[in-house]
Amino acid sequence: MSNDCRIPSTIDAFNPYISTTGTYLTDGTPTNATRLGIAETEVAKWIGLGDSWYPLFFKYSDKKVKRTTAIKDQLNDIIKNCHQFNQDNHLLDRIAASLNVNILDMETFNIKKGVLKKDTRTVSLSAINEPIIASVQPIGGGSFSAKCHDSRSTRAGIIPEADSVQYIYLVGKVPPESPLVAGLIKEISTKAAFTLPLGADKSGEQLFIYFRWYLTKYPNLAGPWCSLITSLIL
Repeated sequence: MSNDCRIPSTIDAFNPYISTTGTYLTDGTPTNATRLGIAETEVAKWIGLGDSWYPLFFKYSDKKVKRTTAIKDQLNDIIKNCHQFNQDNHLLDRIAASLNVNILDMETFNIKKGVLKKDTRTVSLSAINEPIIASVQPIGGGSFSAKCHDSRSTRAGIIPEADSVQYIYLVGKVPPESPLVAGLIKEISTKAAFTLPLGADKSGEQLFIYFRWYLTKYPNLAGPWCSLITSLIL
């Protein structure tokens, strides 16, 4: 029987869950989804839920202007659809029963059983809800200066809840629809201010990039992705 407690039911908790799990399914070679026996159509459906979620959650995050009852209702509908999709396809049960499942899989999808269930009782960590504020500045030669901080400061620094910054990007002419689309390059920086070298041959193209707070040992607790940042490569 499917355990719906694995999928968060509140808006703030569901946001990092759908982002992290969607990215996780497409990670790896072969992908984690392939290793766990998840069909491409099921991955596309899961990612599609995320694609519908992100623009609505961005509006929901604006408490003073854009957060409305209608936005909250739409977000809650997506959460219900995710629960229903899992129930209909037994997605998380199949992951838990896979011969290839590992501890990281179960942590990412919030599947608690056996050793993992005992271990997670001693871990007093929760998902990062703090939004990241990031900026990039072209410095020539195809390189960028990146700076990340939280809403309480303008100085670059990693928040106490995280140990690094994860960023995912694409160089080209067409922006990605979301941070979950295939083909984006994913990196981690242990510093909040760093240089991103893309190469002088990329001059004239566009950089499309997202950032979020990250925990290297607990990737399922990563913070929400920031809005897409676009900049011309010099």
